[in-house]
Amino acid sequence: MSDMGRTTVLLTDRAWPDDTVERTVLDAAGFTLISGPCDAAPAPVIESLVAEHQPDAILTCWAPVSAAAIAASSLLRVVARMGVGLDNIDVDAATTSGVLVTNVPDYCVEEVSDHAVALVLAWTRGIAQADRQVRAGRWDPADARLRRLSTLTCGVVGFGRIGRCTARKLLALGAQVLASSPGRPADTGGVPVVALEELLGRSDVVIVHAPLTAATHHLLGARELSLMQPGSLLVNVSRGGLVDTAALVDALARGHLSGAGLDVLEEEPAVPPELLEYPGVVITPHIAFSSDASVLDLRRSAAEEVVRVLTGQAPHHACNDPHDVAAHGGRR
Repeated sequence: MSDMGRTTVLLTDRAWPDDTVERTVLDAAGFTLISGPCDAAPAPVIESLVAEHQPDAILTCWAPVSAAAIAASSLLRVVARMGVGLDNIDVDAATTSGVLVTNVPDYCVEEVSDHAVALVLAWTRGIAQADRQVRAGRWDPADARLRRLSTLTCGVVGFGRIGRCTARKLLALGAQVLASSPGRPADTGGVPVVALEELLGRSDVVIVHAPLTAATHHLLGARELSLMQPGSLLVNVSRGGLVDTAALVDALARGHLSGAGLDVLEEEPAVPPELLEYPGVVITPHIAFSSDASVLDLRRSAAEEVVRVLTGQAPHHACNDPHDVAAHGGRR
């Protein structure tokens, strides 16, 4: 409680213009909100902000919350990710320090699955490429090489909430769907769950919905991309690090893949110029999660998780269990 005895929450960054939603929720609980820079700052800047303000909680969107940042506040009790993935948070350091980590796993299921399906349809119907041609003064419908979705097999890599939603929408459009998942879901909705290698070899479209962890970094590298069918499409709406960009560029250059639909890149916001050379590649700026409704849900839900933890309630979506560690030598 660094601000005149009041409980303090540090908002490291945000992907929206203001902090009014977060501030309203936290003000109602009697907490003080301190907003960092809007754009995600490098780790040393975040560490300095934490050291300066000694927050009881951290709300973070994209900014890195490192082990040093977690150690910089002796009052820290929770790091709340304003999103699903945890790759910008040192969860192990938080757990060792007795700090809870939460996320909001269900706020954008419809949006991300819609985006994945939209990228698939943009490829099957040649929408982006045709639009570019018309804008360049070309009107040549005979040049179109289009596909019927209902004749294609779509492989979904990662079969959690979003993967299952994407599968349901593709099935409704008549596509055949396969899934690959580390653990077989209890309810597959009739979708066959197969090994990743089999999925890659059988699918005309591969859609990535997996989380980024140390184990899944470059989940799709040169070997995996070579297993995909010639002329197929890769869609990634999860995290850029799941796909080896150099291997993807090579697969496109050789004509092994005919296209890619990417909402995420390895080094955002830098766009590899090689990817821009291929008309079958569509890139959007990490917006699959976004709609007016989903962003409002996200902001409110993340702030409410902070309130729950700091008022002694159980969070709805805990991503670690620091209590046993804390009881055996952790910070709390």
